[in-house]
Amino acid sequence: MRLTDQELAARKRRNLWIAGGLVAFMVLVFLTTFLRMQRNMEDARALRQAGVAGAVAEAPR
Repeated sequence: MRLTDQELAARKRRNLWIAGGLVAFMVLVFLTTFLRMQRNMEDARALRQAGVAGAVAEAPR
């Protein structure tokens, strides 16, 4: 079975849209992961600083 030029062009457009959707999904997953990791690192840093500040404030003089 031979495809016509129109069918080949339609297949190519469809494949490009699928590839574009896949790339967009990958970017979305990457950005979501990156932003969540960044927020978690900031929270951990704040907890460490609060823990150190609390330990210093509670230390006997």
